[in-house]
Amino acid sequence: MHKVVSVKKIKPTLNNPRLIKDAKFKKLIKSIKEFPQMLDIRPIVVDETMTILGGNMRLRACMAAGLFE
Repeated sequence: MHKVVSVKKIKPTLNNPRLIKDAKFKKLIKSIKEFPQMLDIRPIVVDETMTILGGNMRLRACMAAGLFE
């Protein structure tokens, strides 16, 4: 089930093993700005405490792209 929530309610994973930087991160921001529907296809997955299980970099990119939900 998809649910739209404020990015402020979502908690990043503290020990996130995946990190993208620089050009790849900028490319992710650009793709979210140009095709926000991508988040419907690959949503940020959280657990019952709103901690991210999948999508830490997407959350950062959404925030950098100016998305609030």
